[in-house]
Amino acid sequence: MPDPISWALAGPYYLAALAFGYFVGSIPFGIIITRLFGLGDLRTVGSGNIGATNVLRTGNKLAAGLTLLGDGLKGTAVVLLAARWGPDTAVIAGLGVFLGHCFPIWLKFRGGKGVATYLGILLGLHAPTMILAALVWLATAAISRYSSLSALIASAATPLILYVWGHVQFAELFLLLSIILWFRHRSNIQRLFSGTEGRIGAK
Repeated sequence: MPDPISWALAGPYYLAALAFGYFVGSIPFGIIITRLFGLGDLRTVGSGNIGATNVLRTGNKLAAGLTLLGDGLKGTAVVLLAARWGPDTAVIAGLGVFLGHCFPIWLKFRGGKGVATYLGILLGLHAPTMILAALVWLATAAISRYSSLSALIASAATPLILYVWGHVQFAELFLLLSIILWFRHRSNIQRLFSGTEGRIGAK
């Protein structure tokens, strides 16, 4: 049973890590970058999602690349900073940044689907697993030509890879993040089953 004194001492740090992660995670790089590039309000483009895939629908590959980089690196930066106070704090901060990206309060909780931020958090916590997850994504994308399916399979594999590697705490975090990521992709899952999901490179 957890020591209540220890929780009392650690609680404020954990709460601060969660809040800090959420604040950084909720920075909408897609909206900021598309406005800087003069591409209008991203929420009125394509699916209305604030992630890099929707930025790409504007036709500006540089803006999409910068969005992908920003959404990924905010996850990496938060967990690396929080790790200075221990792995528990890094895990909680990682949860915060992912929740902030997917459910930002300033956008009425309508954020991104979390793939880039998911990988960024994974890079900060365990880079070898991030490389394996990226390879799973690439292999699935090469075979299926579905970006969403690639993300779903890679996120399903990630907790298992972490568990096999012996990082149980990280595996538990990414199991939760994967559940959220799948929830955010529920419309994609419906389109995959109906055969109407767009393929990579399709116009």
